[in-house]
Amino acid sequence: MKPAQKTVRFPQPLRMLAVVGSVGLLASLAACQKAENPAAQESAAPGSGANSGPTAKPGISASDGHLFLPIVAGRPGAVYFTVRNDGPAPVSLVGVHVSGTGKAQMHKTEGGSMAAVDSLEIAPGAQVEFKQGGMHVMVFDIEDTVKASGTAELTLTFLGGDKLSMPLRVESLGGKDMGGDMPGMDH
Repeated sequence: MKPAQKTVRFPQPLRMLAVVGSVGLLASLAACQKAENPAAQESAAPGSGANSGPTAKPGISASDGHLFLPIVAGRPGAVYFTVRNDGPAPVSLVGVHVSGTGKAQMHKTEGGSMAAVDSLEIAPGAQVEFKQGGMHVMVFDIEDTVKASGTAELTLTFLGGDKLSMPLRVESLGGKDMGGDMPGMDH
């Protein structure tokens, strides 16, 4: 035999308050959703690259990205790529981020020593090659999920907040594209 179930009836004023509160909550959520949608539609506009990450001003491009993993886990890795400014004005590269790493810094090797670089101005019509023995990006605290033959994403940040993202091919240090030893990697 089933136990008897009691039906609880709330007084009419409490039921009305619950209905009004629910309608108000739904209206708030709908307004919030509506406010978010225009931004999503703007970023998905044709040619905006919404699915490829942030974009920089027209004329700024990056290519040939590689992330080289260290031979010894826990050591820094290196990122090489080329960035080009085909725009009408100089731009300043002020930050770098690599997915799957704790920290990324621009560095320059000169005269056998390596130093951090806070910003890099790129003149109109110029390109800068980040490569072994010159400008490069050092990455620290590389996550175990970043593996050779995989990919990571490099995001470049320019003065004024413009950003540009590109894929990096992940390679083993000493791989076919690496060459020999990398000066300054002991630090």
